[in-house]
Amino acid sequence: MISNGTNIKEMSSVFLGEDFLLDNEYSILLYHQYAKDLPIIDYHNHLPPQAIAVNKQYQNITQIWLYGDHYKWRAMRANGINERYITGDASDWKKFEQYALTLPYTLRNPLYHWSHLELKRYFGIDELLTPKTAQSIYDQCNLLLNTEEYAVQHLLKKMKVELLCTTDDPTDDLSFHQMIAQQSFGIRVLPTFRPDKAILIEQAGFTEYIEHLSEVADTEIEHFQGLIDALHKRMDFFHEHGCRLADHGLEKLETTDFSLPEVDRILTKKRKGQAISKSEAAQYQSAVLHHLGVAYHTKNWTMQLHLGALRNNNSRLLGSLGPDTGFDSIGDFSQAQSLSKFLNRLDASNQLAKTILYNLNPRDNEVFAAMAGNFQDGTIVGKIQYGSGWWFLDQLDGMEKQINALSNMGLLSRFIGMLTDSRSFLSYPRHEYFRRLLCNIFGKDLQGGRLPKDLDWIGKVIQDICYYNAKNYFSF
Repeated sequence: MISNGTNIKEMSSVFLGEDFLLDNEYSILLYHQYAKDLPIIDYHNHLPPQAIAVNKQYQNITQIWLYGDHYKWRAMRANGINERYITGDASDWKKFEQYALTLPYTLRNPLYHWSHLELKRYFGIDELLTPKTAQSIYDQCNLLLNTEEYAVQHLLKKMKVELLCTTDDPTDDLSFHQMIAQQSFGIRVLPTFRPDKAILIEQAGFTEYIEHLSEVADTEIEHFQGLIDALHKRMDFFHEHGCRLADHGLEKLETTDFSLPEVDRILTKKRKGQAISKSEAAQYQSAVLHHLGVAYHTKNWTMQLHLGALRNNNSRLLGSLGPDTGFDSIGDFSQAQSLSKFLNRLDASNQLAKTILYNLNPRDNEVFAAMAGNFQDGTIVGKIQYGSGWWFLDQLDGMEKQINALSNMGLLSRFIGMLTDSRSFLSYPRHEYFRRLLCNIFGKDLQGGRLPKDLDWIGKVIQDICYYNAKNYFSF
């Protein structure tokens, strides 16, 4: 029993109630007293800075909620919804109507929790979204979205976002970040350096991208050193605008031996339109990543490595819809040896930056958690982080397994916590979702006698994981 006489089991059984996901009194206490009201540091997302800069006001719930959301698109396709109502030319109402038809079938998919949490936290809607409630919910959301309080900047404030880091190409002029910085609306919005297009030499459009990078950086890229010089110039520019993180989204690290003359030859060969071999591509990528890694250390940036996505699996729909439309999945690449070699090569010269490792294949949980421990050197608390459950793994089961792997292999208490990795301004309840899950894990251990009942210390650890560790870790 708790203070008002309500049975704990009854409270926990209320869908999305105050004690949602909290299974016992300890979990409830930890969440409500320590985690619930903390600000959010969202150090990795894909939010469009332009929308923040102009304080965009979306016309309806479909535009802010369904446009660009690959999770929802995949569920709708699995439910037999025609593409016209997903990415096609159907009206916004018809697209919302079809998602309302799909959502009741997402039971035990994280979308069921996320979607209803988002409706509840942003719009105060407690009803379940179904075909019967679709029209009234659509109208309620749209009525609110057309008020000043539901412009993008207000939505971020509503969720207590303190700082967020977008993901930006080196050629970006960061004009929208400059606009945001001049507004001083109370939330710091910083860029993240994402140079993958300069690394993936086998990817279509590589040569054209290098030419564009050369123009933006005002640096000739006739040889490999020119490429490095151009990237360094762009890093300097990003640094001036508050950037302190880099990010790479790769299938796996290519970490092979290389020589600069050979890499120079490979780049020249590619720029002449000649085919390059797999081994040549690996040498080139190894060289670029190593030079970037050294630069991140020099600038005291944090390097993020998102590894394991198998992208663009459906060639037919890729051809008609383009990339990043919901046809990526978990890859089964071998990660350990190349990751170890990459980190060790930097560490050997004492030039390994703060690093966050994210795996997409759950089989690699312990591999990545253990790898992080190899390169902790006592200079920085939690220098090498085993990152939060990512993409297909940022749901209850995936996050719990990531937390358990980190607990077993490292120090969960030094973990920098959750991020959204989202393109949606309505995704911030995912931080609440993570915090509830985290408190429930500790609460179950307390109830089972696996942890001492030192609630002040455990509460502090939870606050650190949810907020303070990230605040202290990054060089903002």
